[in-house]
Amino acid sequence: MLEPLIIEATKTSPAIYMNKEENVLKVSGRSIVEDPNKFYMPIYNWLAEYVENPNESTDFTFDLEYFNSSSARQVMKLIILLEKIEEAGKKVRVLWLFEEGDEMSEERGEEIKIVSKLQFDIEEYANDDIDDFDDV
Repeated sequence: MLEPLIIEATKTSPAIYMNKEENVLKVSGRSIVEDPNKFYMPIYNWLAEYVENPNESTDFTFDLEYFNSSSARQVMKLIILLEKIEEAGKKVRVLWLFEEGDEMSEERGEEIKIVSKLQFDIEEYANDDIDDFDDV
């Protein structure tokens, strides 16, 4: 059985939550890690093992508020691994979340969607942490 992979977020690295039993695969937060290859290696290893025996349907969520170009390469490597699941006849959907008004994250998602062979949904969400002074 594939054990869940859970990595807590830091100021420079995203939270990772990979759980086959719950069918939740998610990367969220900031990704400006000093050594992206080292940070993302456990994620690749987990996902490579998952690819060997995936769920019938896989949703992979990216909710990255910011990531640098070296992290963008790591995201693409994850997408390439996910494409192998679909090549084996299973369904894969990538959900790219971005905060309302974050045009850069939206554009990055659009760029990745263009080169991806997967169902790739881009969704905006409201930031509920911002006070709405119009109601005062």
